Amino acid sequence: MTVRVRIAPSPTGNLHIGTARTAVFNWLFARHHGGKFILRIEDTDLERSRPEYTENILAGLRWLGLNWDEGPFFQTQRLHLYKQGVQDLLDKGLAYRCYTTAEELDAMREAQKARGEAPRYDNRHRNLTPEQEAAFRSEGRNFVIRFKIEDDREIIWNDLVRGKMVWRGSDLGGDMVIARAAEDGIGQPLYNFAVVVDDMDMQITHVIRGEDHIANTAKQILLYEAFGATVPEFAHTPLILNQEGRKLSKRDGVTSISDFQKMGFTPEALVNYMTLLGWSPPDSTQEIFTLEQAAKEFSFERVNKAGAKFDWAKLDWLNSQYIHGMAGEKITDELLPYLESAGYKFTSGRERPWLEQLVALIQPSLTRLTDAVDITQLFFTTEVEFSSEALKQLQQEGSKAALEGVLAALENQQLESATAQQIIKQVVKEQKVKKGLVMRSLRAALTGDVHGPDLIESWLLLNQIGLDKPRLAKAIEG
Repeated sequence: MTVRVRIAPSPTGNLHIGTARTAVFNWLFARHHGGKFILRIEDTDLERSRPEYTENILAGLRWLGLNWDEGPFFQTQRLHLYKQGVQDLLDKGLAYRCYTTAEELDAMREAQKARGEAPRYDNRHRNLTPEQEAAFRSEGRNFVIRFKIEDDREIIWNDLVRGKMVWRGSDLGGDMVIARAAEDGIGQPLYNFAVVVDDMDMQITHVIRGEDHIANTAKQILLYEAFGATVPEFAHTPLILNQEGRKLSKRDGVTSISDFQKMGFTPEALVNYMTLLGWSPPDSTQEIFTLEQAAKEFSFERVNKAGAKFDWAKLDWLNSQYIHGMAGEKITDELLPYLESAGYKFTSGRERPWLEQLVALIQPSLTRLTDAVDITQLFFTTEVEFSSEALKQLQQEGSKAALEGVLAALENQQLESATAQQIIKQVVKEQKVKKGLVMRSLRAALTGDVHGPDLIESWLLLNQIGLDKPRLAKAIEG
């Protein structure tokens, strides 16, 4: 048997981290077994589906490296399959037309609520006669197609994550709506029905999704059986939780995958982190791995039943590890869009070789790619703002004299690393001051702060674009 799995997002919003984590688990399982990873876009919600969301989903999966083998397939292009499936169930007597009005349904639910009962459809139109149906139609009533669910039916499956699962038909809310009406009799299919028809047609062998779909699984198994189809295996993965143990939501700062990208996370770090949200590798000390490495070890035996708490600090740490390990050319390419979007101009000597030197200087200080914008700001502006600590340093006795000595020594000098070191030694010797005073004063004058990346490398970069002498002069003037 060839393993065939699918990810089936709805284009009613951008690709969210919960859906992306589900895609990761599907991809890992497929690759582990040499199977197929299929992409299906469930766009039957015509009112809320948008093409820009579809493009966001496709772009997000590509960015994460979750390449699919088949698709994307679109449900709106498969309506003929759903209509045929509904008709098959009608012909078998396993589905029927229900003419209950919205007002009748509301009254039914209110009565159930008054009796302390859970809301459910009471199957009142399951056995209508042709005459009763004709009478309802003559009243101008619309109908839906409902699938029959017997209350005493027991639904059992072995979940790959949760083990034996048992549901009763009486827990599923009565006969299930599977399609709406249309002029030709059968209209838009509903989620549970369309999913089953698609999974049968695409020969899906394993359905891997979040635990919030467990109730849907019980309904879908009944539909598979009604069609006489092979029921796929199911794996219901744990939900992603916030630090308080509640289901993660936008209130927790959770965003779409495209927003994670804008926040400066690398795709490698993000998929690495999502892999660890609910799964642990055989070597529990291993935390950094590629998708391909994880796929070799992936199995549902190591997927937790309990919810996985989202940890921003852990994601930041992973991201920093990937950034620090990037080759110079790659990290420069990654940072360019962030620097350009901040309005930084690469002119007046700020060309690619200079930029790569700048990136090498700041790379060890980066946690997110966006950090580069603030860290490099002083290299893209003629004016530097002094922190309170820098101002305090520049007011120290001997500070301005030391800067005057540095500025004088710079005249007619081609600044290189050895030259810079020699100038500092020369000022220390001539003015009989400590090296620390010269270094701290020089950093404060050049960068506006007393902390930051390597001083000599920063000085060299500023010198190459002609910003070091003006800043020294300004600091001396006070």
